[in-house]
Formats: sequence, structure tokens, C-alpha cells
Amino acid sequence: MGTYRETYDRSIADPEGFWLEQAARVDWIRKPQRALDDANPPFYRWFPDATLNTCFNALDRHVVRGAGDRAALVYDSPVTGSRRTYTYAELLGEVAAFAGVLHTLGVAKGDRVVIYLPMIPEAVIAMLACARIGAVHSVVFGGFAPQELAVRIDDARPTVLVTASCGIEPTRTVEYKPFVDRALELAEHAPAAVVVKQRPQLAASMVDGRDIDWDVAMRAGRTDPAAVVEVAATDPLYVLYTSGTTGRPKGIVRDNGGHAVAMAWSLPHVYGCDAGDVWWAASDVGWVVGHSYIVYAPLICGATTVLYEGKPVGTPDAGAFWRVVADHRVKALFTAPTAVRAIKKEDPEGLLVREHDLSCLETLFLAGERLDPDTYHWATDRLGVPVVDNWWQTETGWPIAANLRGLEAMPIKPGSPSVAVPGYDVTVLDTDGTPVPPGTEGAICLRLPLPPGTLPTLWGDDDRYVASYLSTHEGHYLSGDGGYVDEDGYLFVMGRTDDVINVAGHRLSTGSLEAVIAQHPAVAECAVIGVADTLKGQLPRGLVVLKAGAEVDPDRLREELVGMVRSQIGAVASFRDVEVVGGLPKTRSGKILRRTMREIADGKDVAVPSTIEDPQVLDDIRILLRRDGSAS
Repeated sequence: MGTYRETYDRSIADPEGFWLEQAARVDWIRKPQRALDDANPPFYRWFPDATLNTCFNALDRHVVRGAGDRAALVYDSPVTGSRRTYTYAELLGEVAAFAGVLHTLGVAKGDRVVIYLPMIPEAVIAMLACARIGAVHSVVFGGFAPQELAVRIDDARPTVLVTASCGIEPTRTVEYKPFVDRALELAEHAPAAVVVKQRPQLAASMVDGRDIDWDVAMRAGRTDPAAVVEVAATDPLYVLYTSGTTGRPKGIVRDNGGHAVAMAWSLPHVYGCDAGDVWWAASDVGWVVGHSYIVYAPLICGATTVLYEGKPVGTPDAGAFWRVVADHRVKALFTAPTAVRAIKKEDPEGLLVREHDLSCLETLFLAGERLDPDTYHWATDRLGVPVVDNWWQTETGWPIAANLRGLEAMPIKPGSPSVAVPGYDVTVLDTDGTPVPPGTEGAICLRLPLPPGTLPTLWGDDDRYVASYLSTHEGHYLSGDGGYVDEDGYLFVMGRTDDVINVAGHRLSTGSLEAVIAQHPAVAECAVIGVADTLKGQLPRGLVVLKAGAEVDPDRLREELVGMVRSQIGAVASFRDVEVVGGLPKTRSGKILRRTMREIADGKDVAVPSTIEDPQVLDDIRILLRRDGSAS
């Protein structure tokens, strides 16, 4: 495709021509004759005259072309001590069988199916089975509280709910079925059936007349597998609710056609992986990374995808990721900076890296939150491979900015996800909607139309879609993140725009402060929040987690960190408040709950977010902030 610049410029100057060419990567039932329907802005639709089936593109076409014996899905579960590899032909058989089960239960094209499963093969099978018959799946992160599951059930109104008896954590078993039973008591909508995968670690009680055993149903499904159903490219493939949602959930819609093209293009060009490669996205199918890069992109491209039921540490130790890479000969690993920081905290010298043969690993990709330079350098030094940041959102479904390893690998700048990905017209605007010069921070926006694979709207709420994303700057999608573009065209994402603090009239990015603090050799990870101050409006407060084994005097550490910030940012930051904490409150996808901590510090009554990983960590932070009088 030529150089990055040639490809990018073509995608912006002639998006219809560019994406119509890339559509050839997908097998269509009715091929698109036009790429973009722009008759009703801002509601753009890609490939409006085309039809296809996403499951066919992920499975059937590889089997038809003679790759049925290639490994499609590798399941690795250190928490249960089990592994299994599915070939493309085997996975197709399981998916067609469960699609037949769904048909028998009354699921038809356009109906919804809520999937509430742990990281087991049945989660992938259920997602693809929905795609096979044109149903819309909505995966809810396994272990979500009953109330949160209930509101998603009421919003999606599923015909069937699919769950398991339990999920397995390193130190406990999480009972899923009681959560589902309670959620259905709370929900107004009642699905016609609940399919339950009974795991050997825990048997769940069943409700007569509603609950169906997965294994029993599959025996019948294998005798009557379902064929693919033709859907429009603009028909929805799935609805995924964004993390951190309170009140009425915000359902991100993903269509079939644009999504398939974006997945088929992005895995080889952004991540440098294609048919026959072993690819591992160490995420969860409940998050967008799991949808895009555990399930759809690798299978559409004919790669082997790893499904990992475990943690970066504790299953059994901080070498777990390196063991998986070595065992399955993984070419590229995609995870969150939080995972690497957790590994670094437990194994700061990277001694466990040396215990495994990682000669197969060519690239480590990190995304989901800002990649601080210290984590970048640690991973680069220990692994000896490119550590590549990439930035995107649940809403976009695939990277906005990246260092495109399969197109033209560029020099890496620590702290930057590199350049805009072809298809994304990225611009940084000030509060008046005026583009800012290079090096100047502002709101990162995307000029419409967004490329294929991004959200066309929110589930059942076009008005909210416009109000949430498109109303601030006309003709632009507001990302909600702030940052800047440097003279070389590299994007630097400094954090959410509400993570900018105002110290005596000086606007400072908390991401900039965190980047300085993270350089300290004793700091494993950190967060900076702005707390209210009667004199200066806001003051920054640092919370730091130490590396395992680090022995430092808290007062000495505070002096050193304050000195580093003063030296690299300046006295204007007024940074002098630092506290060592045992952990930072995070969502299950690894995002630090900065806004929640800031609201606690400002004395607000903050509820525990539904997506939190460990509520006790937040309780400890709450006590700390209130004890120190920061709430004043």
C-alpha cells in the first residue's frame, strides 16, 4: 500500500475510494457498489448497499479455502489448569451448533442475546453464533453486580441470556448464576430462556421452565446446526455498554459491514499480524479489546487467537504472561499498561522474563490508558522488542492513533501512540473550536465522517449520540481526551479533558505530572488528582504505589518527587502533596478512577462505580482523602 503518508493522505482525501478498495478483504454476499451513505449527517453509514455475514468471514471462509485444520482458538486457563485448541473446522462446528440452539429458543435476525460469561471458549462460541444468525449480542463483563446486569438487560431486551455457573479468580470462585437470578428479579424485561454452562468447579441451581443446560442443548444443536443468515452491512452486530456508566447505560452500536472491513484491515496493518500468526490480546471479551482483537479481527484474518483465563500476576506469579507467550509461540501481545505495571511491581528487575523463551515475540502492544514513559522503558529494556502504544476507545472499536507495524514502522516516541491511523482525521481544537498549533494542548477531536467500524449511533438513542459526542464542535466527534500533536505529527494523549487542573490560572495536565512521578525508580504506578484549594482553585495531589521490595522513607520520597516536578514542569505546578498507597482504584479493564478520587477529595458523596476491580482499594483511598482533610 506504499508509505504511511501516501496511505493516510489517500484515506482522508478519498475515503470512499480507499475503503471500497479495502472492502475486498471481506467476503460479501452482495458486494458494495458504494462506500459511504452521507445523505443524513451526522448519521453516516458505510457500505449501505451491501450484505454479508460476519461469522462466515470469521470461520466458514477459512474452512472452505482449505484452512480448516489451522488452529483458530487456543484456550489457556491457569486458574483451572486446563488448555484446549480449536481448529477453524472445530470452532465452526461448535458455533453452528449453538446457533442452532439459539434458533430453537426463538432467536431470530435482529433479536438480542445477552452474554454474561467468564473467559471460556463458550463466550467466543456464543458471540459468533449470534453473528451467524443475524442476532445482536451484548456481552456484559462477567461478575458485574446484579443491578448493573439488570439495567443492561432492560436496555437490550434480550430473547436469551447466556451465562455460566461461575467464574474462577486466583483466590476465589465467583458464583455467576445467583447474580443472574437476582438481576432477572430486578429487571423489568424477562428473556425467554437462560442457557447455563455448568463448570466442574461449581454447579448452579436451575430454574425449571427457564434455564437450559449448555451441554444438553449442544447435543441437540449438533444434530441441527444453523446456516449463515444474510444481513445488511448496516445491521447491528453487537451492542457494548461503556465502562463507568451510571444510570441509564450507554450502548455502543457496532455494525456488520464497516466493522468487518476495519477488522480485516487493522490487524495486519496496525498490528502486523495476519493469517497463520499467533496473536494474543490479554483482555476480556467483556471489553472492546476482547470484541475486536480476541474474537473478530484475528479470526476474520485467519490468525490463531489466544483466550487466556488468568491474571498478569498471581496465576501463579508475575511470569504468567511470559509463560503463555513462550508456550504458544505468540508473535504479538496486546495488553494494558496496568498489566505491565502490575508485573513490574512484583518483578521489578524482570527476572522472570529470563525463565522463558520469548524469541517468538516480535512486538508488545499497549493500550487502554496512557502509557507512561517509565513503563515503556521497563518493558522495552526487559523484552528487547518494540513496545508500541496505540490509542482508541470503545466507541471507535479500533485504533485512532498507532505506530503501524504492518504498513510503515516509525520511530517510537515514549509517551506517544504515534500518528493518526488511516481513516481518522485527527485534529486538536481549543475551546472555541479553532485548531491549535503544534505542541499546544487542546481537545482531541475527529473530523466527520468517522471511518468504518466506529459507532454509527447509540443503541436506541440517536439524540444522546449527538449530545454526547457531536454537539461540542460542529462536524467533529469529541473524544473526551486532551493532548497535542508535535511538529512531526505525533499525537500525545495526556488524559481525559476533565483531568486538566487549574492551579492559580495555569492549566496543567495530570498526565504530564504523572509522567514525571513515574520516572522515580521506586514508583510502580501513580495517579495525580486536582483537589479544591481556596487560594489557588486547585492543587495537585499525588498517590503513588511502590515497586515490590522498594524500601524508601516516605518523607524522602516526597522531597524527591516534588523536586522532580519542580525541575521538569516548574514551581507553577505547586506540587508538594504526595502519599504512598497500597493500590489505586481501577476499573476491571485497568483504568484508574481519577474522576472518582477527585470527587471524593472534593467532598462529594461518590457511589462505588459498577466497573471497579476492588472496592476495598477505593474505600482505603476514601478514608485517606477524608482523614487528611482534603475534602475541605
